[in-house]
Amino acid sequence: MPVTVPSNPKSGARATHVLMRGRYLLTSVLAKTEVNKYLPLINTCVALAPLFGLLGTVTGMIEVFQVMAFTGGGDARSMAGGVSKATLPTMAGMTTALSGVFATIYLTSARNREENSIKEIIKS
Repeated sequence: MPVTVPSNPKSGARATHVLMRGRYLLTSVLAKTEVNKYLPLINTCVALAPLFGLLGTVTGMIEVFQVMAFTGGGDARSMAGGVSKATLPTMAGMTTALSGVFATIYLTSARNREENSIKEIIKS
């Protein structure tokens, strides 16, 4: 639908302002929708990362117990290797979760800023 701009310069500027405001609002709403669509997925991944790390730790400790069963429990070197293997997944899971928490905080903050910006534009 074509938009006609009146010959009065003030009303033409106002029409341009309204069109630009509408375009900005539409873009902001679409961006907000995209961010909100993926926040639950990010939150789920943040919650699951330490659990996967724990799963890796349990698997590593099972290896340690198997070594203890085969060697009679006296070989500290082979047990140390298994324990070190068991701690790596925990560290990876916690690092991933912490990074995800920071990403979630950043995205939530950006979303809130954008919502406030949209509210301010609507008010004006």
